[in-house]
Amino acid sequence: MVWLRRFLNFLTIISGYLISRLTHKVIHWGSPMAVSIEPTNLCNLSCKECPSGGGELSRPSGTMTAPIFRSVIDQLSPQLTYLTYYFQGEPFLNPEFFVTIRYARSKKIFVSTSTNGHFFASSNIVQIIESGLNRLIISLDGTDQESYASYRVGGSFDKVIDGIGHLTEMKKQMKSPSPVLVIQFLVLKTNQHQIRDIKKLGKQLGVDKVEIKTAQFHDFQKGNPLMPDDPKYSRYVLNRSTDLQLDDPPAQYRIKSHRPNSCFRMWSGCVFTWDGKVVPCCFDKDAKYEMGDMEKNSFQEIWKSKNYHDFRVRILKNRKSIDICNNCTQTF
Repeated sequence: MVWLRRFLNFLTIISGYLISRLTHKVIHWGSPMAVSIEPTNLCNLSCKECPSGGGELSRPSGTMTAPIFRSVIDQLSPQLTYLTYYFQGEPFLNPEFFVTIRYARSKKIFVSTSTNGHFFASSNIVQIIESGLNRLIISLDGTDQESYASYRVGGSFDKVIDGIGHLTEMKKQMKSPSPVLVIQFLVLKTNQHQIRDIKKLGKQLGVDKVEIKTAQFHDFQKGNPLMPDDPKYSRYVLNRSTDLQLDDPPAQYRIKSHRPNSCFRMWSGCVFTWDGKVVPCCFDKDAKYEMGDMEKNSFQEIWKSKNYHDFRVRILKNRKSIDICNNCTQTF
């Protein structure tokens, strides 16, 4: 019954969204089918281009408590299918991380998280598997200490490799198909020559998948020394004079993808910061566009609020006017 309810919710969401695109008027039905929850915005590393590790976030730092997490899950779980359990920060720094994963899994929600891989102690590995976590993404942006640490500042390549090895071995011992283990490799100028090597390393370590991902840069218009040379592995491209619109700011680079005046994420999901604030999407890293506070209002009050409605109107009328959208690759 729960899956039927969630499927009907999806049909309700997509119907309202498609009508909104056709009419350019906000028709918003249904509840979120996929959300992100931030366990913490603290981190043990100082990765380049990361506002959390770099100390650039202007919002307060902290970790989500289990009561706030349960409140979010209890209100959304009847329709919620997918939980991305990370936003900014390192999730494993939240002391209630495994307790909250088990709670979400008890509601039959698919749970995925992402880590820098420095917290795979033996006790954690067993808890990772026993928690029921469905998918674990491990960031590994290099195949040796030099290339890895040039971006993951303060990180230990050997520690991550050892941890992955112990995790894959424990999965075998416990005969557990989950979590699906994914090595995520951000392609940068410092590691672009190691794409073949990371795929080989993934096989050697026994992970389920190696994902090659393009990197996001905050001030991309003037370029960045970390941008890879091969345009295939960059989400940005050099501007040509014929590509520029009259209202475009002068820039050397622009994002490749075309951004229409629409965004399915605004109809289908949202992000919860560690302290219960609701923001529209993962590009709002500093919670600039706060839609509401779970400690002051119910989720439905926030989801159906005038504040949220007006933001969706802006998306349909002039998405380019919203600064967080200008580095987004969402095209539907």
